[in-house]
Amino acid sequence: MKITKRVLAVILAALFAVAAFAGCSAATDGEGESNANAKTVKFGLITLHDENSTYDKNFISAAVEAAEACGVELVQKNNIEEGQAAYEAAAELVDEGCNLILADSFGHEDYLIQAAKDFPEVQFLHATGTKAHTEGLSNFHNAFAAIYEGRFLAGVAAGEKLNEMIEAKKITADKAKMGYVGAYTYAEVISGYTSFYLGAKSVCPTVTMEVSFTGSWYDETAEKEAAQKLINNGCVLISQHADSMGAPTACEKAGVPNVSYNGSTESACPETFIVSSRINWAPYYEHCIKALQEGKEIETDFVGTVADNSVCLTDFGAKAPAAKTAESVEAAKKGLADGSIHVFDTSTFTVTVTADKNVNAKVDADGHLTSYMADVNSDANYEADTEVVSDGYFHESEYRSAPYFDLQIDGIELLDVAF
Repeated sequence: MKITKRVLAVILAALFAVAAFAGCSAATDGEGESNANAKTVKFGLITLHDENSTYDKNFISAAVEAAEACGVELVQKNNIEEGQAAYEAAAELVDEGCNLILADSFGHEDYLIQAAKDFPEVQFLHATGTKAHTEGLSNFHNAFAAIYEGRFLAGVAAGEKLNEMIEAKKITADKAKMGYVGAYTYAEVISGYTSFYLGAKSVCPTVTMEVSFTGSWYDETAEKEAAQKLINNGCVLISQHADSMGAPTACEKAGVPNVSYNGSTESACPETFIVSSRINWAPYYEHCIKALQEGKEIETDFVGTVADNSVCLTDFGAKAPAAKTAESVEAAKKGLADGSIHVFDTSTFTVTVTADKNVNAKVDADGHLTSYMADVNSDANYEADTEVVSDGYFHESEYRSAPYFDLQIDGIELLDVAF
């Protein structure tokens, strides 16, 4: 069997789960006694926003949980912009004694890399980044999770809601159109909305989707306006990859079912909330803390999965989900776990190649993807460098942790583009 990063990650995930279950507040010897040589860890967290952002709140809550579980001190630097401020925040955390530091936003990466070079005795973790595997720094690491699995499962829930609406004759099958509010046209967002769409399509084959971008990770007004535009366009269900409550509240006001992200919005949107997917960062934090305590290496690229609880769904809403939702989602979850379902199975979607779209793709006579050179090794020119299609599916997050699925597949229409 070919051991890709994804396969290795699954193996490691099982080991991490065992380690986390055993506790991480102090290293122990074979007899279970505390090891006096265990290294003291002080954990620093840099976030783009604060707890008002669902994205950053997810990181903050997990950090608090992991620090408490491991008995270590947590120091936070919140509302740190993507720029030199990220380096300054990292340097301040080093001055305050932190020897394990994580930054949570894509634009923090270059500044955290510089900090890693300037403070080689400190371990730096960057969530969502792409450069650890090419930088070659022993103290700089990237981490992500296979959130496309969670998006796919949330899409199954959305598809069942569409089926219910069709069966109740609220819409016809050809009107099963979803809307999606995206932040930027980054691979992370494209991978997310595509996996969500494919999850819905797996149970509701007539589904289509429109995507509107805001050009910001957090802009409540823009996200609300984008959701309303999609609703006005005839979208009967809305999801999003954006960090505010803008889209969910627009859906609640309009009575349109919503699949949110990074946490339940049921308390604010009880009539329309279906489910939310999120990354659970606590297992990764705990693993890194324990590794540093015991003097072990931290993986260059870590990918958490549904299997190790790094990818989660919230509880389903009390009112909005369709009756078959839990059953269908559980069946899909088992398929992901046993390998009978691949999110980006090339037989489940088609691709149109034009002079300005999907130029690195090769397709068969039916439009199914046969080859794709992805930009895995980040560079200024975004050059394609790695073949990522084999065995009948697109191998997302196997060659680095951050997503690189950036294809535009048929059935999804982009209304606007903001980078």
